[in-house]
Amino acid sequence: MSIASLAINSGVVIPIAAGAVELLPRDLYNKMVEFEQAIGQLPGAKFGDDCCPLEHHFADGMYIRKMTAPAGMINVSKLHKTNHPFFILSGSVSILAEKGIVRITAPHFGITKAGTKRVVYFHEETVWITVHATEETDLEKIEDEVIAKNYEELPVRKELSCHS
Repeated sequence: MSIASLAINSGVVIPIAAGAVELLPRDLYNKMVEFEQAIGQLPGAKFGDDCCPLEHHFADGMYIRKMTAPAGMINVSKLHKTNHPFFILSGSVSILAEKGIVRITAPHFGITKAGTKRVVYFHEETVWITVHATEETDLEKIEDEVIAKNYEELPVRKELSCHS
């Protein structure tokens, strides 16, 4: 099943907006949370950092997280508080985010903007790396710095409507 059909079947409205989206629209965020809860009920669903192998590395003021995701996995990302780079070193994914669905094949790098939450379908085994600016080395404290527990915890920014 493709991510497009998953998005359509879950009732996700995909906004295609000109220019950068500063904050994930609340109604799209709510649909992603509903989708995450629905797929979480499926047999074999995994949550958090148990979904696939992770490696954690630290350098001067940086936390580097390497994830190796298996082919066929659907992942709903956490809600990001900070802007940070990501690198897809190998593999191919389809990503549903605020601008719609995009297919990315490695090698690729991009910037995750604060307020981003994604639904990702891994077409093949994929190595995905994120880099976060932090002096912290405790993983729980890093997550508190860079991940929002809910929409209200995000930095205040202009919200775009899905209906614009």
